Amino acid sequence: MHLKGTKPMPFDFVLDQLYSVSPVVKPMFGCHAVYVENKIVLILRKREDHLDDNGVWLATEHVHHQTLRHEFSSMRSIKLFGARETAWQNLPFDALDFEEAVLHACSLIIQGDKRIGKEAKLKKEPKRRK
Repeated sequence: MHLKGTKPMPFDFVLDQLYSVSPVVKPMFGCHAVYVENKIVLILRKREDHLDDNGVWLATEHVHHQTLRHEFSSMRSIKLFGARETAWQNLPFDALDFEEAVLHACSLIIQGDKRIGKEAKLKKEPKRRK
């Protein structure tokens, strides 16, 4: 899949896996954000800068990190956000189990696992001038 004005989407096998839940892809910060219903669930990133952060980012919260680490041994915080632990977590592209981990994440999303996904913020309507 290629969105107009964006780079080709990396890891397009993700959309094949999520087909049954009708994913929507939107460009975001030079990456591709994947939404299911009203939640952002993943960001697909493969860029030439900050190579360590290439991979599939999971939209999650700190409270879920421990249980998700049991399922994703290579999961880690996003380095370009700094040294602190980030709510968003990365399944790094260079991990030996990358594809297997991403397929498992897709399976959890399809099952409606509450640990993955953040409510999308609604955009405010622009004020109309009289």
